[in-house]
Amino acid sequence: MSPMYFSLTSAFILGLMGLALNRSHLLSALLCLEGMMLTLFITTAIWSMTSNSTSSSIIPMILLTFSACEASAGLAILVATSRSHGSDKLQNLNLLQC
Repeated sequence: MSPMYFSLTSAFILGLMGLALNRSHLLSALLCLEGMMLTLFITTAIWSMTSNSTSSSIIPMILLTFSACEASAGLAILVATSRSHGSDKLQNLNLLQC
């Protein structure tokens, strides 16, 4: 395995582990998700460059678009919860309460 693929794989796994193990704040969970999406974007961009196919060159742009939509929705949820609950701690949020 080349060092580039190893670093991309380890960055994705670190983001996944941070998302799974660090559940204290909503902002840290959103940052872990964003790191995972950026790693996937870089991986698909490298894959589309190495495949030399014109049909696969649009896949990284679609992934980047979904990543931007995910980030904006996450920030909107973060602002809404910090206004309603006073903080972004995940322990204070009760999903069953309206």
